[in-house]
Amino acid sequence: MDYMDYQSDQDQNEPQGIRALLKNTRFAGLSMFLIGVLFGWLAIGWGVWPLEWTDASASDLRADLQEDYLRMAVDSFAVNGNITKALDRMEALGEDLQPIFATVEANPGNKGSRAAIQTLQPQIAQGGGIAATTPQPLAPQQIPPDDNTGSLLLVACGITSLLAIILVVVYFFKNRTRRPGKTTVAMRAQEMSRAAQQQRSDNVYADDDPPIAQWITTYLIGDDLFDDSFSIDSGAGEFMGECGVGIADLIGVGDPKRVSAFEVWLFDKNDIQTITKVIMSDHLYQDHNARGRLAAKGEPIQAVTGYEIVLETATLQMVVRIVDMAYGDGAMPERSFFERVTLELAVWSK
Repeated sequence: MDYMDYQSDQDQNEPQGIRALLKNTRFAGLSMFLIGVLFGWLAIGWGVWPLEWTDASASDLRADLQEDYLRMAVDSFAVNGNITKALDRMEALGEDLQPIFATVEANPGNKGSRAAIQTLQPQIAQGGGIAATTPQPLAPQQIPPDDNTGSLLLVACGITSLLAIILVVVYFFKNRTRRPGKTTVAMRAQEMSRAAQQQRSDNVYADDDPPIAQWITTYLIGDDLFDDSFSIDSGAGEFMGECGVGIADLIGVGDPKRVSAFEVWLFDKNDIQTITKVIMSDHLYQDHNARGRLAAKGEPIQAVTGYEIVLETATLQMVVRIVDMAYGDGAMPERSFFERVTLELAVWSK
């Protein structure tokens, strides 16, 4: 398959899947955000650190509780006769004092409360309470301390929610700015390997016994970490060894890295050594110094499309076939580095 045609097909097929993935990602992110907000609000705000009111003023009570409060102040005055304390307590009702006092006065209750109300009524009628009779400033120790717990909790929840919103927005923005259909070099290489596997003729090894294991791997320029390895198992699932291919040498500097040689290797668990051979570009293979340097890694092999490389150990034989390859262009010697390489690895038991 021509690489440009293959890439064009990929660009046409991928956007719809990517959009669906992003849609699911947004839904998952939004769901996680809402769950976090509800957890912080209900579990933390109401369960772990609930907002509690302490030292509230009598003027903040409900109407029925204010009436009960005033009756208790009247009953206390009926017992101890301390008019200053009684007026001081009633003054805490603020603007609600006179209407509530009128309600209590209409239904005073027992005889003692009735007498106490009659004594207090002139003071209340003056609109004064303690401030109109004997002014007495509230002692410093009687001033309810400010409780900042609620405010601090609200601030903390607000900051947490803001950070969560920022993270969600940044995450969605990054997803939105990605081009639909954009994939990594390694992903494109895997797709090419699958396409090559589908196009491979089943009769490639018709004259031989079928291999016990077979793989196709592809390198594309830009995959600077290219290193594929495979486990070799018998038909019964017994581990027999491993094989693989990786980058052996580079030419020039800068990104992307320009690969000029690959090493293919075969490990046999029943052998004492790993067999390695080096597939070189034309330029590298013609360079005697470079070829001699890489010979320490394994036998040098000049890369040619369709060429088969045989590696043998005590109990295994592997054939590496160069299915497809292309050299890159640029400010480098001609045919010195690979644009792409597709290799087929087939292993037999000896």
